[in-house]
Amino acid sequence: MAGGKGERFWPASRLARPKHLLPIVGEKPMLTQTIDRLVGLLPAENIIVITNSEQLEGVREVCPMLPEANIVAEPVGRDTAAAVGLAMLLVKERNPAAAMAMLPADALINDADSYQSALDTAFKVAESSPSLVTLGVQPTEPATGYGYIQCGPVKDVIDNRDIFTVRQFKEKPDLETAKLYLQSGEYFWNAGMFVWSVETISAALAEFTPVLKQGLDEIEAGMKAGKELVPLLSELYPNLEKISVDFAIMEKAKNVMTLAATFDWDDVGAWPAIERHFPADRAGNVNKGEARFLECSNNIVVAGDKHLVAMVGVEDLIVVTTGDATLICAKDKAEKIKAMVRKLGEEEALKRLL
Repeated sequence: MAGGKGERFWPASRLARPKHLLPIVGEKPMLTQTIDRLVGLLPAENIIVITNSEQLEGVREVCPMLPEANIVAEPVGRDTAAAVGLAMLLVKERNPAAAMAMLPADALINDADSYQSALDTAFKVAESSPSLVTLGVQPTEPATGYGYIQCGPVKDVIDNRDIFTVRQFKEKPDLETAKLYLQSGEYFWNAGMFVWSVETISAALAEFTPVLKQGLDEIEAGMKAGKELVPLLSELYPNLEKISVDFAIMEKAKNVMTLAATFDWDDVGAWPAIERHFPADRAGNVNKGEARFLECSNNIVVAGDKHLVAMVGVEDLIVVTTGDATLICAKDKAEKIKAMVRKLGEEEALKRLL
């Protein structure tokens, strides 16, 4: 799934080239890294990218390893349940008996071997039972920026991994609640990585989102009739129900299973995540690009090409420069960047910066 706006990474991230098309962490775009870590587990012809029309050319540019037909653009965004449904139709057209994984395009995972091993186990669960499988990340801190998965009893053991039933999904908690989750040992972070068979997810869509499923059935009928996909989606996709797969299905279904991810994971959700992946100087300043610091501490600088950022006597700031915009933000206000982007969008003359 590669259609997000990446507004929290403005001004580097723009609608046509958002976070997953940028090397936020690492030398390659986040989407390219996501595909690279699947090499060996899945052939390229089995990897499909769901993006949007604004990002289609950018995705094609960073995914030369994929067949062009495997990069499909939604004409409009209808949230993740519709994206799941579209992906299901594309996989079903090739193999109705297949199992499939839905993976976000912009997570950072370094341990590709452990990642593939966990996915392989998840595929075995999905292929052997009518289960909606999710990979849960073991919490390392009482994070308030992630959703949580509460584990129930162990249902099975596959590849020496415990396969847990899921009691419930929890929205992003406050700090005290997150501490309780961490202490209990019953909770995983919800990384938004799902594995299921075509048959199982199709049944779940029919049960929990019948209106959406009806719209997907119309698209499927058009595909079977030999209609070209792009005009077919342009005609029917905007009419699909707009709802997230978590809210529509995962929070309601009784056949959800989870297994513990044994790999490192970071969703790199906003600029402060840079601190976790780049070295800091003795005063805690982190620099990606060219910057100089005098009597400064605990700043993050991401400087554009051939752009020097010189900072004097400041602390706890985020500074990001591009060719046409500069962001200066207090680190503890990073969540407000998204609101600023929307504010810029209210001014016609500034929409070019989005």
